[in-house]
Amino acid sequence: MAMTADGKVATAGREVVSFGSPHDQRALYALRATADALLCGARTVEETGATLGTGSKAFLAARRRAGLSPEALRVVVSGAGSLSSDAALWRSSGAPILVLTAGTASETQRERLRSLGAQVWKSPSQGLDLPAALDWLAREHGVRRLVAEGGGVLNAALMAADQVDEVRLTLVPRIFGGAASPTIADGPVADALADAARFRLASVRAVGDERFLRYVRMSRVDPQ
Repeated sequence: MAMTADGKVATAGREVVSFGSPHDQRALYALRATADALLCGARTVEETGATLGTGSKAFLAARRRAGLSPEALRVVVSGAGSLSSDAALWRSSGAPILVLTAGTASETQRERLRSLGAQVWKSPSQGLDLPAALDWLAREHGVRRLVAEGGGVLNAALMAADQVDEVRLTLVPRIFGGAASPTIADGPVADALADAARFRLASVRAVGDERFLRYVRMSRVDPQ
């Protein structure tokens, strides 16, 4: 995630969805090039026009050198199954699209998503069981490394479920302000300080006025 100096990832009205430098964009594609799958919330896919692609030939070559498939699987979380049929994702060529839905999503919505070309997963519980979804991705699709690209609600849900090993942040020298402006984790994660998800700073890299931060979950082995 790219984040302003005051901890925001977009303006209150979400008019700004991309504000990092070209180097930040390259860093995103470089990270994608290490992943078996990319994970994104439906609202983020719709608002940003994300297609979750591999990028240039250089990143495709990096995937080949790492022994990965040419493109990462594209996974979208849509609890109600309401991911828009007009999303740019459907019109872009690339890896298969998988949609994760809650147990309460209607079969009509699931069938609509299938007709668009997606493979649809139904949560075993009424809500969306993220650990179960990730287990399914690992078991059925061989996903070992997954990059989650937001939005903040999805990030918070992953944090609350203790499913995050590493956080990559680009700190951008801008201020958006506003209590309603979204953050990297836009939902409940901990009720008390003692229950907060804890990370340690593993590295900092400066490029121009931006800072590229890598945090590792303190309960995990550092995957250097």
